[in-house]
Amino acid sequence: MKKTLSFLAVIMLFIGCKSTQNQSLKSSKELQELVTVMQGHYSSEKQSLADKDYFNISLRMTPIWKTKGHYLFVEQAIFDKQDKPYRVRIYKVSQRGDNFISEIYTLKDEKAWIGKWATPEVYDQLTEADIELKQGCEVVLKRTGKNQFEGATGNKTCPSELRGASWANSKVTVTKNEILSWDQGFDKDGKQVWGATKGGYEFIKIQ
Repeated sequence: MKKTLSFLAVIMLFIGCKSTQNQSLKSSKELQELVTVMQGHYSSEKQSLADKDYFNISLRMTPIWKTKGHYLFVEQAIFDKQDKPYRVRIYKVSQRGDNFISEIYTLKDEKAWIGKWATPEVYDQLTEADIELKQGCEVVLKRTGKNQFEGATGNKTCPSELRGASWANSKVTVTKNEILSWDQGFDKDGKQVWGATKGGYEFIKIQ
């Protein structure tokens, strides 16, 4: 009887380990799916032509540091001024349980790295000492379907001083060929002081 119970315990342990491995593999595939659909060059031209309250913005996300994890070098600029982006960031994309986390980093000398996306191996010269985490500004995403993820920053967790703001909020939807991003800044009284008011920017992948 003891031998039978011991044998069953070994079988259950084996099945449990195999199940965990399969779940880990599944999670890894979903994380890779998110990173794959995020990267690329996007434009909001279509939206800007339909609504003059929106600008034609270039959003470019280039994978870097592939041996360290899932990182994207991000440049956002007026489309006709891509050599002078107004936002330069590094996103670190990871997974925690069923959630996917996009952490935001600033660069201490961002001008030195602008426009290097054509030769992404140059970013290998960047080190973790060259970047700084924006605490509380990470976007937490959930997978809502194949090649589709939705999420947002925490409630009043991301500090901002732009145009008199106290905090910022971002809502993001990622699909295979489009990213919907709505960034807003609010003052201490909850009044919006920057960002789109009607809805998010609609970035369509062009490359």
